[in-house]
Amino acid sequence: MNYFSRGSVNDVLDSRELMAGLYSALDKLGPRMKVLALPPDYTRYHSRAGDLTGLTYKYYNKNLTDILPTIGTHFPMSEKEIDKMYVGVPHNLFRVHNWRQDLHTLGDVPAEFIHEVSEGKLNYSWPAQVNNLIQHGGHDLILSIGQVVPHEVVGMANYNKNVFVGAGGQGGINKSHFLGAVYGMERMMGRADTPVRKVLNYASDNFAKHLPLVYVLTVIGKDENNKLVVRGLFIGDDYETFKKASELSLLVNFEMLDQPLKKVVVFLDPSEFKSTWLGNKSIYRTRMAIADEGELVILAPGIKEFGEDKAIDRLIRKYGYVTTPEVLKYVAETDDLKNNLSAAAHLIHGSSEGRFKITYCPGHLTKEEIEDVNFRYAKLDKMIKKYNPEILKDGFNTMPDGEQIFYISNPALGLWAWKDKFNN
Repeated sequence: MNYFSRGSVNDVLDSRELMAGLYSALDKLGPRMKVLALPPDYTRYHSRAGDLTGLTYKYYNKNLTDILPTIGTHFPMSEKEIDKMYVGVPHNLFRVHNWRQDLHTLGDVPAEFIHEVSEGKLNYSWPAQVNNLIQHGGHDLILSIGQVVPHEVVGMANYNKNVFVGAGGQGGINKSHFLGAVYGMERMMGRADTPVRKVLNYASDNFAKHLPLVYVLTVIGKDENNKLVVRGLFIGDDYETFKKASELSLLVNFEMLDQPLKKVVVFLDPSEFKSTWLGNKSIYRTRMAIADEGELVILAPGIKEFGEDKAIDRLIRKYGYVTTPEVLKYVAETDDLKNNLSAAAHLIHGSSEGRFKITYCPGHLTKEEIEDVNFRYAKLDKMIKKYNPEILKDGFNTMPDGEQIFYISNPALGLWAWKDKFNN
């Protein structure tokens, strides 16, 4: 059922309109005595989920008993991040999700289904895992709050991914990431109906009907002044709510180009991107736009590690970002990658498949560390002087020496492709 729906490529919903839309939906739900909120962590700061969670707290007050940021494999939120993203919300409401423990398995999607949606590439079952608080917390409302935007693992982010992956467990995260990578990231990004989404929907339809889940979904775009604005707010408990948000996100967040790009420069905000696990969105979101033999330059002042999980960080350092056939060979022959398929999927996501060059300019990692994982290295201070984020504008730029580049100030907010690549 849909409780609120508003959005278009021209809409701009200000804070008052967000509050009015959210509260009208909560009014329709009727009184609730114990509410759980599932918002994202700081890596989704621009989603406006922090504001919506704050509004939820004002609406329910003491009846909002728990807030579980859906961090997946990311670091737990710091107090500083909570203060900035969730202004005025008491810290004692926040819980920390542990993707290796504190789990309940609702059911298993059968291997036959995975085999079918993967076009015969995989043949394992998929555990529909959620944090224990979701299953056993005794809540009469669970609000899953977040942004719909093109995504490398599932096609379009959010909806039940926020529950089964963001608040999910090791098995489900590993296998869903690997399914998306093996099926083909470029076949999925920007599409709502993908193999991974089919698996998540199977879990929702067969194992999660008893959960009082309602989804609060935003679509974020940029206005004519390059300022982030809310283009849509969709609230409901069904797939149609997500579908409406996805359709708008594709219009708002996807830029189709007439020609492939020879040089792309991406800036990673240091407060948001501290690892290549997240920073490689600069690769995921641009790979369909970059020309063969082109170059991607990543300005990454905050990057200090590869994985946000110590075990994953070790695996990235061990194997490096290599081609899909190489990763599949490693998975078949080694137990460490075979038992950590999300890391294997990430290695695929971070590869150019030998098609274009990737130059990382990190703030904290050394030249040797970057080159050991098969990226090219350049000094940050030199490159950030040449490609100054304070001067460049999003899109095409002509540098003083005549070089043509395409600049992206935040890769998490969109998807870029040239039309022939996307249509293929």
